[in-house]
Order: sequence, then structure tokens, then C-alpha cells
Amino acid sequence: MMSADRPQIGLVSNADAYEKDAVPEEVERLNKFADFHYAEFNEASDWDEAPPQNPDENARLIEFASGLDGLIICHGSPRITAAILDAAPSVRIVGELEGDRFARRIDVEAASARGVKAVDTTHGSSYGVSEWALAMSMIGLRNAGALFRRMIAGEAVFTDMDDRANDPGFLKSELTGKTVGIIGVGHIGRRFLELLKPFNVTVYAHDPYVPLEIADIYDITMTTLDNVMSIPDVVVCLAPITPATQGMIGKHEIGLMKPGTVFVNVSRGAIVDSDALIERLNKNDMIACLDVFEPEPVPVDSPVRQMTNVFLTPHIAGVNVIGGPRFFRLMVDEMERFFSGHDTRYDLLPRTIANRSGGPVPQG
Repeated sequence: MMSADRPQIGLVSNADAYEKDAVPEEVERLNKFADFHYAEFNEASDWDEAPPQNPDENARLIEFASGLDGLIICHGSPRITAAILDAAPSVRIVGELEGDRFARRIDVEAASARGVKAVDTTHGSSYGVSEWALAMSMIGLRNAGALFRRMIAGEAVFTDMDDRANDPGFLKSELTGKTVGIIGVGHIGRRFLELLKPFNVTVYAHDPYVPLEIADIYDITMTTLDNVMSIPDVVVCLAPITPATQGMIGKHEIGLMKPGTVFVNVSRGAIVDSDALIERLNKNDMIACLDVFEPEPVPVDSPVRQMTNVFLTPHIAGVNVIGGPRFFRLMVDEMERFFSGHDTRYDLLPRTIANRSGGPVPQG
């Protein structure tokens, strides 16, 4: 039974997404201020392509959404098009839970033209990624990967001062007071900046898509990619993979890193030219901590697996059992803000779409 004086909010997804994301405690929290409804859909779900148009499923979605004020979608949902929004005029907000990094399941322009708010909480995974970026930075500065390799190989490590004094981890050691370069100041980058605060670091960052006010808010210096690669002690890649960032860090950029630099990549491997990175690592004058690589998984015969100045993990930064429920928790937060008359936080804006698609930076 729908209540006329309470928002009607529905979730459209496949069964797997519902089970993973819509945990009972968050559904209960949503039901405190709204009536919650669920409909299972099983349309194709892809990271890069919109679901194909299916008239029968679109009609079923319209029937489900016609009485809703808010619509949450996830894997399995049809694309929310102008026709669907026109046929469900009571819907005032559409939210994507996850997997919509390029707004493929929402026609954002059509929503905007109809006064429908479009938000997404894909960044629910940013918490884990930013934590791992911090951990990788510290692992690299301590040269912990190489020391671990030596210890499990049976070596007696640091038995004399000469051994310790020549170790990069002994020379670089602490994160406190270092200079850190950040490529990408989106949700992950901003959470990483929060984690860096206790370490009193100096930050140089590159991201053409963020407002310039970010520099003042976080007390960082926004600058060119060349400066981010060449100035800091630690360089951390947090950019999304788009046509504009594919291969963005090539031989030139990798060559700019000064000797002793720690390079961390927890975003996507294809942003970095793998051959150029391996060529630089062969000089053994820097350390790389890589959660991602191109190709992925890292080929068993890749030289990067054997390099003592490389610390590898198998793309674990943002993938964990905590992430799914967080997507939904953040969406419940957004729905509560919206239906309480407050501004939402995670709007899909022209700048957001441009960033995720690698398009030109919107002016103004």
C-alpha cells in the first residue's frame, strides 16, 4: 500500500545487485522516511556500453516507476531515457548505485531538461581505494616490497649498517613532511587528501575537471601534469580511465620522475605506458607500487613481477565486501537529503560527464 504523504522510492536491479547492495539495515533506514519498492530486471550490464533498448522491459519499468517519486537503478536496469521519464512524470530524482561511471544507464541531459535530479554513488568504492593509495605510498617509501622479497628468500636483512644505509627505505622512510603529487582530484583524490592531513605533506595536483576552488579548500597547488610528475617524492595516480587518460602517463612523463620517486597507481593500468614504466624501472632508481597494470592480470612472464623495486597487488584497492552496502547507504543519504528539501551531494553534472568521458572541460 502506497502512502500519499511519504516519498515512494523504488530500486530497479538484478537479483545479485539487490542482494549485495540493499542490505536490510539500510532498507530499514530508507523505510523510516519513505516507502521502498523493488523490481527485478535483468538487462545487460556493461561498464562501457548502455543497456540495449528493450521495449517490453521499458514498458515494465514505466509501469513500476509510474507511482514513484524517486528511482534508484543498478546492474540489470534498462537505460532511463526521455521516453521513460515522460511516462513516469512523478519521478523527481534518479540515482545510479554503481557501475555507471560514464552515466550509461541515465540520460542525464533528458533528466536535466525535465527538472529531474540525476545522482550517482559509484564513488562508494573510493574509500578503499584512497586507503590503499595511502598504504602503497608508505610501503614504497619504506621499500617494503624489496625487503619482503629478501626476507622470504632467506636473506638476513640489515645485519650491518652498510646494508641499511644504502636501502631506499632507510633514506626515504617516512611520509611525514614529504611532497606528494596527485593525478586526479575526484572523490578518491579528495578522500586521499583527507587521509594525508596528519602527515603534513605538500601536495601538487593535476586535474583539469575540478573547480579551482579545490586548491584553497584543501590547501594544495594545482599545476601541470609535468610538474606533478617531476616535483614530488611520491606520485599517486587516481585518474579515471577515459579516452583522454588512456596512455596519459607515457615515456616523457615517466622520465620526469626524479631518482628515488615512489610511483603509485591504484586507478587503471592503461593510463600508464607499461613498456615505458618497465624501461624506467630497469634503471632501479625509483620504486613503483602497482595495484593495477596493463594488461591485467599481470602476465606471468612480465618482468614487472620479478623486479625488486616493484610492489604488486592484484587490483584489490576498491573491491571488498564493504563496498556494496556503502553504495546503497550513500544513496539513502542522498534520497533523505533530497526529500527533506536539502541539496544533493553527488549530482551528475556536465563537468562530471566530461571527466568520465574524456570530453572537453565545460566553461563557466
